[in-house]
Parts: sequence; structure tokens; C-alpha cells
Amino acid sequence: MTPRIDAFALVVSDMAAAVAFYRRLGFDFPEGAEAESHAEAPLPGGLRLMLDTEEMVRSLTPDWRPPSGDGRHSLALLCDSPAEVDAVYEELVGMGHHGELKPWDAFWGQRYAVVHDPDGNGVDLFAPLPASE
Repeated sequence: MTPRIDAFALVVSDMAAAVAFYRRLGFDFPEGAEAESHAEAPLPGGLRLMLDTEEMVRSLTPDWRPPSGDGRHSLALLCDSPAEVDAVYEELVGMGHHGELKPWDAFWGQRYAVVHDPDGNGVDLFAPLPASE
């Protein structure tokens, strides 16, 4: 048997803030998830996004400490259009989330932006640019 990816997990300091952020991005967390120490949202293809509070992680690994410095991972979310990249970025920044990289037309052919979730994890927003004629 070969191990296979089943879920992506993030440790969060504030479950309610994290659930609200990811719900805005279309993740389907169940009602009441914001009050739990562990929450899951189904993803296409049978994968899951799992959120665990720092307290939950410490209950399993008492010596665990949140990492310091910049994040080492990000989630990349495909938007329907370049305009949606701009709109989602502006909405999230307007809600007080850190905009790491304003939307721009990347040389690799995508409208691309980065915003941070409530715990500083990068969330890349992107959409293919229309083909130039």
C-alpha cells in the first residue's frame, strides 16, 4: 500500500476567525465549526481541509510551539477570472486581512495575488489571463 494525500491541515489560533475566512473563500465548514477545536471542510476529489486549534495540538503534543517568522506554505486558489482575483483580494483586505501581494499580471500568464489568513498563512489567488491576440 502506498500512502496518499487525504487532507491538508492548518493549525489556527482563532477557530472562529479561520472558519469565517475560509468560508468566504468557498470552503464548506459545517455549522458550529467555529466553536470546535477541530473542523473539516470537504474538497474536490475527496480531500479535506482540516483546521486544529493551537490548544488541540498542544493536547496531543505538549511541547508544540507555533512557528515564528514567515510562513513556509500557502494554499493556491483558482478564481474564475482575473476580475475575481481583484475582487476577492480587495474584499479580504477590506475585512482587515493582510494583503501580501497586490493583484498583478504575472509573466507566467496569470492574474495573481497573495493574502494572509488570520494566522499569517499565505493564500494565493490566481486566474489565467485571457490570451492576447
